[in-house]
Amino acid sequence: MEKRLNNSSSHPPQWLNLQLIVTALETVQDLIVISLCIGLFCFMVLELREMFFSLLPPLNFQEVTADILFLLVLVELFRLLIIYLQEKRVSIGVAVEVCIVSVLREVIVRGVLETPSVQILSTGAFLLVLAVLLVVRVWLPPTFEGIDPERRMASRKRNFSDNKSPSEPLELNRF
Repeated sequence: MEKRLNNSSSHPPQWLNLQLIVTALETVQDLIVISLCIGLFCFMVLELREMFFSLLPPLNFQEVTADILFLLVLVELFRLLIIYLQEKRVSIGVAVEVCIVSVLREVIVRGVLETPSVQILSTGAFLLVLAVLLVVRVWLPPTFEGIDPERRMASRKRNFSDNKSPSEPLELNRF
């Protein structure tokens, strides 16, 4: 009885084609990301139009700066979506760059002198964490290319145990 239950749980029913379902879901997800790209591109065009209108007299420097920085954030988000469509992964570096530009935009728009010191300190700490994340991501294994860190560690352990000759005596703990 136990064997029959184990066999039925290890093999999905024949009518349930998991590969086809995964492919369909990935296609729907790609369509969602493409629609986000189109919407973001249209919004960037509208924001660019608004930025040109803000350049007309009377010139408000803070508003122009805010529009330019907001447009840069939108460009970075667009780049993040394009990288996702091309490589089927979210780029950590681009996501962190978007966060950094967004935070700096808010600080510049509000003004450093008008912002409470506690908020400036917390923003600085947040930017420091993002900078550390940008540096640390270099050492993260690129799992999106099919490199499985667990498999790599298991193969290292296996190679290490294979290098030991079986004729060596095993040490026993005498505690």
